[in-house]
Amino acid sequence: MEKLSGYHGVILEVDLTSGKVDKKPLSPEDARKFVGGRGLGMKLLWDRLKKPGLNPLSPENPLIFMSGPFSGLPVPSASRACVVTKSPHTSPLKSKYKFASTISYANVGGFIGPEIRFAGYDGIVISGKSSSPVYLVIEDDRVELREAKKFWGMKTDEFDRKLTEELGDRRFKTCYIGPAGENLVEYAAILHTAARAAGRGGVGCVMGSKNLKAIAIRGTRVPPVADHKRFVTLLEEARQGFKGAPLTESWRRYGTASSIVTSSDAGSQAVKNYREGTFPEAAQISGVAAEKRIWVRDFACFCCPLACKKSGAVRSGPYAGLVHDGPEYETGTMLGANLLISDLEGLMKAIYDVDDYGLDQISTGNVLGFLMEAYEKGYIDSAFLDGLDLKWGDVPSTIQMIGKIARREGVGDLASKGVRALAEKIGQDSSKFAIHVKGHELAAWNVHVSTSRAVCYATANRGACHLNGGNPRSQNNTAMNDCTGLCSFAQGGFRPGLLRELLSSITGEEWTDEDYAKTGERVYNLEKAMNYREGFRREDDNLPDRFFEEPLTVGPKKGAVLNRDEFSKIMDNYYQERGWDIKTSKPSSEKLKSLGLDFVLKEIGS
Repeated sequence: MEKLSGYHGVILEVDLTSGKVDKKPLSPEDARKFVGGRGLGMKLLWDRLKKPGLNPLSPENPLIFMSGPFSGLPVPSASRACVVTKSPHTSPLKSKYKFASTISYANVGGFIGPEIRFAGYDGIVISGKSSSPVYLVIEDDRVELREAKKFWGMKTDEFDRKLTEELGDRRFKTCYIGPAGENLVEYAAILHTAARAAGRGGVGCVMGSKNLKAIAIRGTRVPPVADHKRFVTLLEEARQGFKGAPLTESWRRYGTASSIVTSSDAGSQAVKNYREGTFPEAAQISGVAAEKRIWVRDFACFCCPLACKKSGAVRSGPYAGLVHDGPEYETGTMLGANLLISDLEGLMKAIYDVDDYGLDQISTGNVLGFLMEAYEKGYIDSAFLDGLDLKWGDVPSTIQMIGKIARREGVGDLASKGVRALAEKIGQDSSKFAIHVKGHELAAWNVHVSTSRAVCYATANRGACHLNGGNPRSQNNTAMNDCTGLCSFAQGGFRPGLLRELLSSITGEEWTDEDYAKTGERVYNLEKAMNYREGFRREDDNLPDRFFEEPLTVGPKKGAVLNRDEFSKIMDNYYQERGWDIKTSKPSSEKLKSLGLDFVLKEIGS
């Protein structure tokens, strides 16, 4: 078979039920049309989901680890990989399928994406279910499953150390689940290096359903490049683009925590379960405060000049001695401002526990905020919460509830299913402040002040995604970044057209601006088609009532609220620009054909 330059041309397939390992050729046509990462993962997911309505926790649902063509090469800030599957945590308002859910992709940085490429693979597809806990070891051509019973139940921090000891080689790059994934918490994450995470959409839950504790991978190969001289020239230009840039220096010093105060000042922060957009005590949990009291060192992902990840130690109080990464913007907001927690050391303990159990930081913070509000309003009592006095700003009760969720203990069993399940149980008008889209909890950016962010959350194919983009052009561009492996934080370091030229030098095929944009659009439409086939319609592209009915009451944006009629008109324009039906959100046959997605037409109707 023809092999496209820039790729190894091999997909590693592991069937956990039989223990069989195959090395399948990568279709050059798929590589051209979907590139890698999120896009190629989606095409492989489509090929394996033969019909809609599959239970996401069934052995047939694949768990796909997909790197991009930039990953493993020294392209600045381009090491990311996508974990692609069918989500166990989303569902449409109406569907004829009991297990209807969205596609899911969780993006992770660090070193796992490059190591997949170093081992000689363009991606890994895991299917089936092991009869007992196992972990997967990949070392170039050697692939084997090893027993993991002794590790089952172990939290991620301890497991990271124990697995490294067992492997006897720190050069292995690993990713793994904690108790939350083992216990099938719907929003469990997959952890990497104990603090990086493929966090969203329940990918850790799917991994746990397969009895797969971890993947350890090590490789010695170099990804191929078609035009090495051109690549090196463009690479040097890319490196120079980051030097001395103010944004680069901001990332290096504060990481995403720099946004904790600026977002609060702009009224765009998730505060008190999204009831407000400004946190008066934001400075107490900010990057400036963390730099002074917590942080010890910076961490960078593979070949990244930004080094935005910060790690430190708690030096005083009941959690003294704790060593962990954070706070970042999402973790600091969802477990800090959103819960009215201004105790920096207590916040660090909450961040640590969520990672240690293997939970998604965003969904966990959202669930906690919902429960605090329901408790404050008297919709639930302490008995509902197993005796906890879960009040705003209370760190000890927050820590206890995190553990209950991960163990699915008492109220934690219901809370492990997310805010929508909680609102359905609690009733009254709690659905108005259950902050989710399609069952997927919103991230740490409020939308009272931003129609663009409202569209971003409402139209995200994986459900409420703050990185989705607020219009078709930005969404297509983000999809393309996720295909190549580029980190969205770094895009400003590249001049227009440079990413496209780098891809051309790697693959040996000249990419035009039109090709580049169309590929992102193709990926986005394939995801939409999969969701549509499951039963998702326009009514699912909506937001919680809170954002339309409850204006902000404090801060510089006091009084801000979304207008339903205006939002509806903006959505009309969105669907028109997309080439989707305004009433149903169905992609038109003309649009799908123009993108080379003819193969989905028979599944969703022409």
